Amino acid sequence: MADSPFTASLAALSRFFVGDATLQDTLDRVAGLAVEAIEPVDMAGVTMVVEGARRTPVFTHASAPEIDEAQYATGEGPCVEALESGLVTEITSTLAPGRFQDFRAAAAAHGVLSTLSFPLLVDKHAVGALNLYARREHAFGDAERNDAAVFASQAAIVLANTHAYWDARDLSVGLAEAMKNRAVIEQAKGMLMAAEGIDEDAAFAVLVRASQRQNAKLNVVARHLMDTAVARRRGHRPDARPKG
Repeated sequence: MADSPFTASLAALSRFFVGDATLQDTLDRVAGLAVEAIEPVDMAGVTMVVEGARRTPVFTHASAPEIDEAQYATGEGPCVEALESGLVTEITSTLAPGRFQDFRAAAAAHGVLSTLSFPLLVDKHAVGALNLYARREHAFGDAERNDAAVFASQAAIVLANTHAYWDARDLSVGLAEAMKNRAVIEQAKGMLMAAEGIDEDAAFAVLVRASQRQNAKLNVVARHLMDTAVARRRGHRPDARPKG
């Protein structure tokens, strides 16, 4: 028996390997699978804070960000509410009067007649909102709301894993670079100690003074010293000694 669209989409989301994707790729995948997973959904988008402002950086239909702009301009709307309060927010009919009237009017003008917004919670903090839009009124029943809640929870886990992966990767790259720089500095100190007959502290002080005089990072000065020493051994005769 074939999996339902919801089951298949949820499985695809759970198998999504964040190491192969950027954050943008991940959000694109989340929005696309949301349309496939939840039957009434005709378009989806993700609201996030980008450079201090609310934006819809990911959407499955060009109308989504245009609709969302109505709520970003006023600071009121279901996506904003889901993002800021951490609560699920639904409009059963954008044609009916009620809260978020500017948003309702913009949505209805684009043919969106009901909406459902879920906070994407990471450690109980909303890092985004998943916005589901349907072209008919009262599109979401209890079954669809439950499916959407499960999907949003899985999407939040994927988003958290993506953040963790890239943060850890950036940290790993930074640590590796720091270790490499430290090794160069230690080698340069050793060369100065041997060449000048000075102790470790004095050798480090020489490098620091050269760094300040040249307005260059310590590892750059140390690397230049090492490269100069290698060049001298190969028959060139540049001055390898940083003058302290």
